[in-house]
Amino acid sequence: MTAVLAGIRVIDVTNVLAGPFCSYQLMLSGAEVIKVEAPGTGDLARQLGAEADLSRRLMGASFLAQNGGKQSITINLKTDAGRDVFRRLVKSADVLVENFRPGVMERLGVGYKALASVNPKLIYCAISGFGQDGPMSDAPAYDQIVQGLSGAMSITGDTATAPMRAGYPVSDSIGGITAAFAISSALVGRERSD
Repeated sequence: MTAVLAGIRVIDVTNVLAGPFCSYQLMLSGAEVIKVEAPGTGDLARQLGAEADLSRRLMGASFLAQNGGKQSITINLKTDAGRDVFRRLVKSADVLVENFRPGVMERLGVGYKALASVNPKLIYCAISGFGQDGPMSDAPAYDQIVQGLSGAMSITGDTATAPMRAGYPVSDSIGGITAAFAISSALVGRERSD
């Protein structure tokens, strides 16, 4: 049986967990995922994990768990040459996923409007903790911050330990799954509107 997303190309410009988990789900459904990392250390998750030697070698367990089955390229989006390579890559893509703070991709010259002019059918998914605009949009957001602000930590632990985050990064995982579902829905919608 052919995988449901076979033939779909996803450009993954994400770090740490929610974004990589999203594109990993798409890869598991058959999409070709190309992970784009900055030269040097790349995704911060490369340095995260209980095995110190793997983390030193930039192959931390957290990175390995969310990025298996993906292709990889390093591109410096802060240079004209890097942006040219990136635009050529996006021209061949169906989907782009990013999880920078709002406005970063625009400042680099590779935000939605710029990329849609290169590829009008591109599905662009921006994952951010507090949305792309609004009073908290510029605030940093990792799993523990979202758990705390949501109130989930207030009911985890006991009177001696609460508030305590859940042992599993539930906020980032749900964010990644939700983004993958939204992208899958957008792909179906695009197919039906062509």
